[in-house]
Amino acid sequence: MPVKSIFAENTSAGLSEEQIRSCLLKSVQNRKLKKVLLIPPDITRKNSGAGLIVSLYYEILKDVHVDILPALGTHAPMTREEQISFFGSEIPQENYLEHDWRNNVTKVGEVPGDYVSKVSGGLVRQSMDVELSNYLLDPAYDLILSIGQVVPHEVAGMANYTKNIVIGCGGSSFINCSHMLGAVCGMEKAMGKIDTPARKVFDYAQTQYIYKLPIEYVLTVTVSEGDKTDILGLYIGKERKCFEQAAKLSQIHNLIKMDSPINICVVWLDENEFRSTWLGNKAIYRTRMAMADGGRLIILAPGITRFGEDEEIDRLIRKFGYIGRDNILRLCETETELKDNLSAAAHLIHGSTEGRFDVVYATDKLSKDDVENVGFKYMPLSEALKKYNPKCLSSGYNKTEDGEEIFYIENPALGLWTVE
Repeated sequence: MPVKSIFAENTSAGLSEEQIRSCLLKSVQNRKLKKVLLIPPDITRKNSGAGLIVSLYYEILKDVHVDILPALGTHAPMTREEQISFFGSEIPQENYLEHDWRNNVTKVGEVPGDYVSKVSGGLVRQSMDVELSNYLLDPAYDLILSIGQVVPHEVAGMANYTKNIVIGCGGSSFINCSHMLGAVCGMEKAMGKIDTPARKVFDYAQTQYIYKLPIEYVLTVTVSEGDKTDILGLYIGKERKCFEQAAKLSQIHNLIKMDSPINICVVWLDENEFRSTWLGNKAIYRTRMAMADGGRLIILAPGITRFGEDEEIDRLIRKFGYIGRDNILRLCETETELKDNLSAAAHLIHGSTEGRFDVVYATDKLSKDDVENVGFKYMPLSEALKKYNPKCLSSGYNKTEDGEEIFYIENPALGLWTVE
């Protein structure tokens, strides 16, 4: 039987490790478990608190066989170093499974086209295949625990809950179609909201197909400063109310409302977390509603080595570039390779500012031509770091040595910045 929902919150100081351990213990005690699958995020969401939660579950379930399937979605597989850094060295490498979004999935159902049309206001009419990792369909698992952070998100509105399953452990068809749904409907209308077109499609998949699986959710709301992450809320259960409760708290703590638009914004991308513009463009997504017309977004990106997380997506980004919503939609009508990779098309829409403000990538691992050919401006990383040294900046407004006023963001993945 599913556990009764468990909620714990401490918005002043964050939950202690003992409080978190107690909640996790309650979620699995008195169950006859032999084999459990944990589905945490990967290293790109290191501030989720999932590293601690996975390590605690592994300790609590010491008499149970535990596998770990990071919810990669379209991301590159985790290295052994990343596994140890995030989840600890106690978990052997053989306990980790690897999600393959292109091949190792099975169709379990379909979201009808008329329902997609209804939730999108007629903008998208095609049906969507619901595909899940074959690991999730293994009847040997007595319990599957989906672990992750609820935070504003560019496609879902608020991340996690069923997104961790249908996207993080989903197949190419559903990932492509749902991301395009979000792009066509408009990311600025969705970010920070609980009920969005993409979320409604996720909910359909949950109520029609996913509910049959032994999946329960372990959701966090966090805030971070420097290397310190506080878990303000922990929500465990099978029902949507866990997500709703978490999302409401996240809207309070992860949605930052500005008094006026930002003219110059400087965003730091941790090189251990952001290695492609596929991920690094969160700097654009999460600030775009706060950027002034004619403003400048400078992205300090020491770890960016590529555009896509795999070779095919990287090739498509290099070929078509971040050229705006209408241009990409037109190309989807004529270019088969974009039509067959709608998540790439959606990403190109999301990463474009539609000419409203400039994006400057400061990197030393992509060339000036590489960056400018996809539609961004370029700055040598050394030059950018000399002027905007993260060690000398604090979150929020700063003044540089030459008197320039900038707004500094330490990690764009942790929030959503908007103008009231």
